[in-house]
Amino acid sequence: MYEASPVEKGAPVEWKLPPPEFYEALGYDGMKDLMYRFYDEIYDSGIANFFPQDEEEFDKVKEKNALFFIELCGGPKVYNEAASGTDLDEYMLRIHDEFSIYDKSRFEWLGCMDTALRATDIDQELKDQFWDYLEKFSKLTVNTFTDGSKYYATTSV
Repeated sequence: MYEASPVEKGAPVEWKLPPPEFYEALGYDGMKDLMYRFYDEIYDSGIANFFPQDEEEFDKVKEKNALFFIELCGGPKVYNEAASGTDLDEYMLRIHDEFSIYDKSRFEWLGCMDTALRATDIDQELKDQFWDYLEKFSKLTVNTFTDGSKYYATTSV
């Protein structure tokens, strides 16, 4: 399993986007395949309750989020329209604000990606760089802490 460190509330998080070579190695269809496999893992996970349980609605989430990651990783601009001109990273954070996301949920989310990423046949270094982005950026989505407090991060890096 890939490594993941816990969130420290309010601590700055520095991340960098995955290299375009990650997208280039997978291509459009490969990225969709990775993200669909990831969301299939989510659907059977302990955080499935954050997502629509209706299969048709869940498929829409898979498609939308696959497009987000395609664009984020250097692919064609297929998601930006949904973000209404907002920075993609900031947009993704604000989408998560309506949910109470604990570090435990983040670890579950990362575990689902770990499973999907391990089954992806590209250079390990590229997978490691993608993981590094996800592990760091996902810390910013955690907004609820075991002491009952809330904290909403921003993407100012």
